[in-house]
Amino acid sequence: MGEGATVRIITSNACVAEGAAALAAMEPRFATALAQTGALPLRLRKDGFAALLDAIVSQQISVAAAAAIWGRMKAAKLTGPRKIQWASDEDLRACGLSTQKIRYARALAEARIDYKALRNTPSDEVIATLVQVPGIGPWTAEIYAMFSLGHADVFPPGDLALQEAARVLFDLPERPKERAFRTMAEDWAPWRSVAARVLWAYYHVEKQREGIR
Repeated sequence: MGEGATVRIITSNACVAEGAAALAAMEPRFATALAQTGALPLRLRKDGFAALLDAIVSQQISVAAAAAIWGRMKAAKLTGPRKIQWASDEDLRACGLSTQKIRYARALAEARIDYKALRNTPSDEVIATLVQVPGIGPWTAEIYAMFSLGHADVFPPGDLALQEAARVLFDLPERPKERAFRTMAEDWAPWRSVAARVLWAYYHVEKQREGIR
């Protein structure tokens, strides 16, 4: 497990396994879920512009649709800030981006985020920095902190697959609302990112579909 001054960083499958064991020990229902899911995926990605653009592409659409759009963008070499700035709306629309997401992609390309500086920044500050960009809300910023920066204690309570997995696993009468879900997840610190991995894996087992790319 990598340790920064203020941020615990997931760097390997061993880190995820450590977090999973800790969660299973603190909450029996996580142990139940893990018995069904088996080992959890690492889900680490590169950081930088392309990773954040990929997260924007994935907003509010299915995993399959997001993968298809991102595949077309990579094939068209439209994954860098300059390429986004130079591309026409028609080029981006041909890849599957909506008018709104085209606007978001251009805003990101113009934002000049210092991605290297974010690597040593606490989670709350990372999220606060990213949500200043039009089109980046808490979910997108949290996903970036979790998977591109490896932060171990971030949780995206607005994620519908996580809400549905929690409803089933914790036998709730309905999906938890975002604010209540964030409060619920506080009990899973300092491994909230791993708790999210458990719930996504459990969602896959229960629903036979992916909840996250």
